This record gives sequence, C-alpha cells and structure tokens, in this order.
Amino acid sequence: MKILNDPIYGFITIKYPILLQLIDHPYFQRLNRIKQLGLSYLVYPGAHHTRFHHAIGAMHLMQQAIEVLKVKGVEISEDEEIGVLAAILLHDIGHGPFSHALEHTLVSGVNHEDLSIILMDKLNQEFEGKLDLAIQIFRNTYSKMFLHQLVSSQLDMDRLDYLKRDSFYSGVSEGVVSSDRILNMLNVHEDQLVIEEKGIYSIEKFIVARRLMYWQVYLHKTVLAAENLLVEILKRANYLASQGEELYASPVLNNFLYNNYSKADFEKEEVIEQFTRLDDSDIYSAIKAWSTHSDKTLSVISRNLIDRKLPKISIQKSPFEQERIHKLREMVKETYGIGEVEIGHLVFDSEIANNAYNAIKDKILIKYKSGEVLNITEASDNFNIQALTEPVKKYFICYPKEFRNKW
Repeated sequence: MKILNDPIYGFITIKYPILLQLIDHPYFQRLNRIKQLGLSYLVYPGAHHTRFHHAIGAMHLMQQAIEVLKVKGVEISEDEEIGVLAAILLHDIGHGPFSHALEHTLVSGVNHEDLSIILMDKLNQEFEGKLDLAIQIFRNTYSKMFLHQLVSSQLDMDRLDYLKRDSFYSGVSEGVVSSDRILNMLNVHEDQLVIEEKGIYSIEKFIVARRLMYWQVYLHKTVLAAENLLVEILKRANYLASQGEELYASPVLNNFLYNNYSKADFEKEEVIEQFTRLDDSDIYSAIKAWSTHSDKTLSVISRNLIDRKLPKISIQKSPFEQERIHKLREMVKETYGIGEVEIGHLVFDSEIANNAYNAIKDKILIKYKSGEVLNITEASDNFNIQALTEPVKKYFICYPKEFRNKW
C-alpha cells in the first residue's frame, strides 16, 4: 500500500499495485501539468490545483463508496473494485491543456472523453489486458450498471470531488458538500445507485452547491472572458500557421499548430504520443513569445492575457441585437485599423448554460424504508430543486475595455 497526503481528505491509501503503476505512468503524471480550473486563478488566486489532484481525490472517494456498499451487502468482487477504481482514476486522462481550450481550437471533432477512451485502450495494451474491466465500466458495457454510475452520473465520485476540491482552492464556500454523509447514504436498488432517505437533504445541498459553483467559479464572467480570450489566441495562431507564418512553439505544440488533426488522426501512434506530451506549459510559453509577434492582432491579445488586461464582458438573458454587435465591431475595426478576419478575435459573442440537475437523464434516486424509490425532484419538498431542473441559458459578448461606454 502507498499513502498520499491530500489537503482535502488527509491520508489517501492506494490499495492495489496496479493503481500505483497507473499513477506512476507518464500519461497520468502529465495531469500534474494541467490545471483543474484552467484560467480561474486569474479570479481566484488559490485555484492552481491540477487534474492530478482531482483524479486522486475521486479515486479516494470511490474507495470509500465501495466500502460502504460492501458493508451494506452489495456484492462487489475484488476485480470489480480494482476495475472501478482504475476507471475513476483515468476518467480525465484525455484532458488537454487548460481543460477545454484545445478542443475548440487546435483539434477538430475530438473531446476529452474520446481521448480518454483512446488512452485507456492504449494503456490496456501496455498492461496486457488488465484494464479490460475498467474500460467496460467506463463505457457502461459491464453488467453492473451501478459501477458505471459511480464513475459517471449526476451523483458520481467525479462531481463529489471537484465540487469539494474546487471550493477549497477557490475559497468559494458555497461549493462545500457533505461527501461523507452522501457516501454513507449510498445503496443499490435493482442495479441502480440510490440514496437512502436520510440523505435527501445532503443531496438537495449537493444540487444547489453545483449550481452556485457554476455561476461563481466555472462560469464566472471574468473567467469566461479569460478562457474565451485564450481560445481566440489559439485560433489566431492556428490561422497564421495555416498561412505559413512562422510562430514560436515547443516541438509538440508546433505539431498541433501546423497539422489539422482530426479524430481519426488520434488512432495513429505518433499523434497520440504527441498529445500525451502536451500540457499547460507548452501553451503558456508560446503565448508569452507571441505577445511580441509581428502580427498585431496576435501580439495584442496574447499580451492582454499575460498582463491580465482581459476584455470587457457583458452578460444578459436574451440574445444581443446583431445590429449593436455590428456597430461595435465596426468601431473596433476603425480604432485598431484591422480587417474583417481579425475583428473576430477582439469582439466575440457566445452563450452559456447552467443545468444543475437533469430530471430525465441519470436521475438521482431516493430510496425510502418502505422500499419506494423516487426521483429527487419528486421526493424533495424544496421548491428550489424543481426550479433547478430547468437549464438557465445566458448570452455574453466580449470586447476591448476602452469601448465599454460605447456598448
């Protein structure tokens, strides 16, 4: 057994040798170099924790969940325990630099879930099939559905850890959830993960905490401005690379800038190997260099991110009038002396959605002593829970701060 000291849970025990072997693997160690919350540290200075921290924490919660279920008579073999622990340990292994920035820019049609599966399959070959069960659980093709629900559902160990961990490192106390209470109320009914009725209030708090963390941290307006600015920087760099412009980049980033990799390309050995060497430091060092590039647009937006001179962001519940956006774009074009291609990197709009609980997909079920099982929306007498089943959509626009009085 190996013991790690975690600031959230204290001592974490790694029970099985294969888990330690996975943690020591270069693919997993890369997560040490990828921030869990991307650029959120520009708003919350303590938010420098990594995907590595989160994966270890989620594995710890999974160990606790398995012990609780076994005590309650749920049949879980040692192989199944190792499988579900490996599945949660590797659930984020496909994340690229700064979380989702790469998915929207340098790689087309590939998300981190796709890459996680590809990397898990590759690790399984290396480990001579020892991850077969973990991959089945991850893909929800294993006979016991509740094991997959522990890895990926609306009440999984992933969410339980990131809410608690992100709350701790950001200092936003609204995200604190009672993970111990929730874990001790876990049970299984007809192969479905359920919460015993005594845990209903902890689940209500969990759903509300998730909604608040999205508005206060994950979708905080300044974080949105920073992360969308990063996306625009990578888009501009990618465009210049496609025009044959020479750009500073590490060798691995250079490959992604100058090659339009698709999902099919990631089946190739050399491409996936390149991806497993790409992390936040490649992106940040490039942006520092691009801040003095001869291309005015790239240098301005890169320098703005480095110096934290973020664009002004306006958010509202209804779509912005296209005529207003057009007028703003024209003013910025004239002031900066740029064309139609460049303006999209300085003035850009999009939308965001916050759906704290989906009452149809992956329901959180409450089991009563009588044996009755109800969806949390039916079991709860808290009207807020009913309201939180409806997704909230908002629209935002980002533009240079000097135009805030003209918008």
